[in-house]
Amino acid sequence: MPLGKKFFNQPTVELAKSLLGKYLCLGNLKGMIVETEAYLYRDDPGCHASRGLTKRNAPMFCPAGRAYVYFIYGMYHCLNIVSGKEGEGEAVLIRALEPVQGIPLMQKRRKTKRIENLCNGPGKLTQAFGITRKHNNLCLLEENFCIRSSRKKPEICTSRRIGLSAGKELELRFFIKGNRFVSKSPYH
Repeated sequence: MPLGKKFFNQPTVELAKSLLGKYLCLGNLKGMIVETEAYLYRDDPGCHASRGLTKRNAPMFCPAGRAYVYFIYGMYHCLNIVSGKEGEGEAVLIRALEPVQGIPLMQKRRKTKRIENLCNGPGKLTQAFGITRKHNNLCLLEENFCIRSSRKKPEICTSRRIGLSAGKELELRFFIKGNRFVSKSPYH
């Protein structure tokens, strides 16, 4: 069963940690979430909603548990899960997955056989899963596109976020200690 509303209705930083070890599922594809970043409405210049509601970031202001997918650098889509209180504009970026199911399709989409390179970055995982703007604002409580539970209780590490010019000093990046599918070392 997909995780329900109650799971997503927790503070954004807590959700970012709670997502680690859970499974992102889309159709027949499945990957364990191994890295996330929290984006907060207040005092976070790296958050798309920090300057208020726009057409682009509107899904961030919806109820928790929806997908916020945006296009970046004219090349990549990024998947975020809306979090926090409705109307506040917070989300958790899914930064990396450990591929679990549907690996041949992921390899075809990513044009690589190296499993470590399939989903070890936000743009890579959306490409491997076929996530595009058509998934923007979809509810993640459905059977076909959802987050599923896990019995794993991973050891969580924290670091500064990656690839930002504003708000990069905030320690809002979370990842599973020692997992080889994490996008970058926390020491870069």
